[in-house]
Amino acid sequence: MVARSFQFGLAILILLAWGAIPVTAGEADVVAVEVTRGADGNYAFAVTVRHDDAGWDHYADRWEVVAPDGTVLGTRVLLHPHVDEQPFTRSLTGVVIPKSIRRVRVRAHDKVHGLGGMEKEVVLPQ
Repeated sequence: MVARSFQFGLAILILLAWGAIPVTAGEADVVAVEVTRGADGNYAFAVTVRHDDAGWDHYADRWEVVAPDGTVLGTRVLLHPHVDEQPFTRSLTGVVIPKSIRRVRVRAHDKVHGLGGMEKEVVLPQ
């Protein structure tokens, strides 16, 4: 049984090396979040995303600020691939968040996998 498992694993590695099985970028991960509260009470987010962008058909195309109940409070659309800039940081200002919300999640989206990568939960400065 161990020998058969080893042979299967070896076969997969050989196919990967020959390019017979396509290797694609995984899901987009949020790796860092900085949040500040402005004098007007609105928030600014600087979010760092990591994704193995592979070109126009597969890249991280947005990140979102999400309330605990799942409501999307802000979205930063990413208009192009960042193939040679990984990870990358982009900002969003003027995010209106109700005073009753103390924490938000930040998640990223890519054109192939959608949502599903690593998210970050942040406590909002008061």
